Amino acid sequence: MNRPNIVVIGGGTGLSVLLRGLKTFPVDITAIVTVADDGGSSGILRKELNIPPPGDVRNVLVALAEVEPMIEQMFQHRFQNGNGLSGHSLGNLLLAGMTSITGDFARGISELSTVLNVKGNVFPAANQSIELEAEMMDGTTVAGESNIPNSGKQIKKVRLSPENVEPLPESLEAVRQADLIVLGPGSLYTSVIPNLLVPGISEAIYHASARKIYICNGMTQAGETDDFTVADHVEAIRSHIGYNIIETVLVNNTEIPAEILQKYAEESAFPVHFDEQRLKKLGYRVVRDAFMHYQDNLFRHDAVKVSQSLLTEI
Repeated sequence: MNRPNIVVIGGGTGLSVLLRGLKTFPVDITAIVTVADDGGSSGILRKELNIPPPGDVRNVLVALAEVEPMIEQMFQHRFQNGNGLSGHSLGNLLLAGMTSITGDFARGISELSTVLNVKGNVFPAANQSIELEAEMMDGTTVAGESNIPNSGKQIKKVRLSPENVEPLPESLEAVRQADLIVLGPGSLYTSVIPNLLVPGISEAIYHASARKIYICNGMTQAGETDDFTVADHVEAIRSHIGYNIIETVLVNNTEIPAEILQKYAEESAFPVHFDEQRLKKLGYRVVRDAFMHYQDNLFRHDAVKVSQSLLTEI
């Protein structure tokens, strides 16, 4: 029996958490990862070497790697001092080095995937450095993925600069061959939507025969999705690409203890309101369960439980 092909699209911590669970199941995984990050080590490397930012890709490689814990620890190690080295993670430097050696970011990822014994394929959403720009409700423009949530303004729309970036042919082929396409979890405007703005990606998803699922965040994000409901999340995706590519929405209904709610409230993050009637009216199918748990002082998706639910959709 053929193993199902699952394409997961996103970035940030949410994508890495999901992939750690998904790789424990008999599935073939392709991760398409955002390359709009411009903060920290990634931002410095993209500026100085003119390469796509390696941070999100690094985390995904580690999530899908099957190596000794020490190798993973080494890859994630961040230098605390050293002129020019401080703040950089070793994995980012290795990705930058591989890009320099091979002359190609995607090829560099592929070579490192072999070294790390990565279970699946990892593709950047675009093979060049791009910048994320946001048009705010007041008409101003904020440039840079790390600046957008900190602007203190409400996002109207995000776009890529340059707009005419090309998707990897391998990404489009993976989408065409997929049995299941998963968007999220992750920051809506800075991790999920940027992938869909790369020309050809959303069209390929729309025409794919795969089931298409969006995993909604459990909590709002300050500066990105303040006061957003579940329907607001999926409608933001629809409005950015001009048509609907989502059939099913996974929604969390875990009871959150008051002390955790308080902790998140201090960061202006609140549970995403589940507006079931509006979702159904808009034509979305909803799967609701206790998909999140509290771990390492963070409220995150339970990767195994989410993966089990995803596999029932195939």
